[in-house]
Amino acid sequence: MNAAEQIKNFEAASKIAAVVNLFKSEFPDLRVDLKPWMNDKDTIELVDPDSMDIGFHFPGRSRSFQSRSILVQIRFYEDPMEGNRRCVGVEAAGYDHRGQQWRFSTVENWRFLGATEPVQAVQEKLKQLCVEILRIFN
Repeated sequence: MNAAEQIKNFEAASKIAAVVNLFKSEFPDLRVDLKPWMNDKDTIELVDPDSMDIGFHFPGRSRSFQSRSILVQIRFYEDPMEGNRRCVGVEAAGYDHRGQQWRFSTVENWRFLGATEPVQAVQEKLKQLCVEILRIFN
């Protein structure tokens, strides 16, 4: 679900802003998109209400990221017994004009998979950012 649609209170807005600032502090050229999903019928059917999605776009294709855009999906789980919602993982994917080039998930095994992958230094930085995102939301 678009991060912009998840802003229902000051706490949510602050946490989203913290994530954006994390990425912008490390990669200042990024343009942030809090509404990466279109609101057409087909897209809405695919949207996960238990995720908060943020798009990040480079001015051109980044060689170190092997992509032009990154979609970050912060995954949540709401405990039906206790009613509390917590972050259970972060997924990211890099895209360029050829489609998805790589993906990464903290839910699985913290590995990058794809046709191309970011350079090692960027992979480590993205992993570090995911740890920070988990900390922010939990």
